[in-house]
Amino acid sequence: MEHTADFILEDDQEHGQALRFSGKLDIMSLGNLDQDLRAIDSAVDVIDLGNVQSVDTVGAWIVHRLSRDHQAAIIGASDEAAQLISAIGAADEPGEVRAPQLIAPLRILNDVGGAVADAFSSILGLIGFIGSLLAASLSVLRNPRSFRFRAMVRHFELVGVSALGIIGLMSFLIGIVIAQQGAVQLRQFGAEIFTVNLVGRLTLRELGVLMTAIMVAGRSGSAFAAQIGTMKLTEEVDAMRTIGVSPMEALVLPRVMAAVLMMPLLGFFASMVSMVGGAVLCAIVLDIPIATFVTTIQQVVPLHDLWVGLIKAPVFGAIVALSGCYQGMLVSGSAENVGLKTTSAVVQAIFMVFVLDAFFAVFFTWVGWG
Repeated sequence: MEHTADFILEDDQEHGQALRFSGKLDIMSLGNLDQDLRAIDSAVDVIDLGNVQSVDTVGAWIVHRLSRDHQAAIIGASDEAAQLISAIGAADEPGEVRAPQLIAPLRILNDVGGAVADAFSSILGLIGFIGSLLAASLSVLRNPRSFRFRAMVRHFELVGVSALGIIGLMSFLIGIVIAQQGAVQLRQFGAEIFTVNLVGRLTLRELGVLMTAIMVAGRSGSAFAAQIGTMKLTEEVDAMRTIGVSPMEALVLPRVMAAVLMMPLLGFFASMVSMVGGAVLCAIVLDIPIATFVTTIQQVVPLHDLWVGLIKAPVFGAIVALSGCYQGMLVSGSAENVGLKTTSAVVQAIFMVFVLDAFFAVFFTWVGWG
């Protein structure tokens, strides 16, 4: 082939053992040149590129490798070839790449600052998401026929009916634990009868709805994030926008409404089952008949304790659903991001539930329902 790369190895009185290239040292013209060069078992003192017509990156690498392995000088190279060989040689230099290191205090401050910035960014994004949801709600109020009732009913089943078993079991065991631990402590003062007060008030005001919110966040909040996130990756959300369907109305609003409406029912169910668990333990351990337990509950637990739990429940449901849908809408890139956003949805929902529960505790104490 014309201009095919070739070489000869000969003695040179001035330079010693010289390897002289000819033709084009490019990928199209090399052929078996690399194999032939590797078969050279004698020393090479100089590499002559005077008869080389052109050199590309592959040819420059072959020349550089030969020069490196034989400690041979390169002569006769054109300016372009010399620059290319020099650049490849610089890239071949061994070197240790180290990430910039900060001293421990600065690294801690950097991590804390990054976490705070991410938290504020997430809060601002969630506020904007809530605004979009309110706008979608107003649009549905203007045109009620656009609301997807079937989707909401479907999520009633996913959020509520399907969760009854695990929530009931969890609540029953929590009632037993509260009664057992309360009885152990109150027995020291001869006040075991007040175990009934402890179980009734604690489950109705706090643990019933709080543990239910955590369970719903783990089950439904994560499911919302995974479902919407997968739809984002498969471009179903973009397709909905293209055909004029609002994802907020079609995907987010039914899920939020289902969680808001089902949470009070689930919270009430959890509180009742917790008291059943407490009643069973009191009957077995403290010899308090179940009829006496029920009568005492009616006497010592004020009605506003029930209202405290029922007021908090829909707020917790909204937070869980909003966190799941919001994180799902943030999914992008790869399937790995679905898992990350699902985890973020659960963590964010549980954190915000606890923060709001603290605010509710202060508020209800302030209004005289403490």
